[in-house]
Amino acid sequence: MLMHFQFKPLFENKNIPGWNFSFYHNKKRYTGLYHQSGKIEWTANTPEQKDIESLISQIHELMLYHVYE
Repeated sequence: MLMHFQFKPLFENKNIPGWNFSFYHNKKRYTGLYHQSGKIEWTANTPEQKDIESLISQIHELMLYHVYE
């Protein structure tokens, strides 16, 4: 489960898509870039292979809810 999920636009012009995000999972902080296409680039601490699919799914859901309401 993701804890303390946060995101902010990559660009000052908020009409340009792209976001920085961060969250905690199993007491470890992860950060990345979320692109308009849904592609995720990990910028710090790539999750373990066994967790990555679940985390990506949760990130997509949160971004859809918060950004594309």
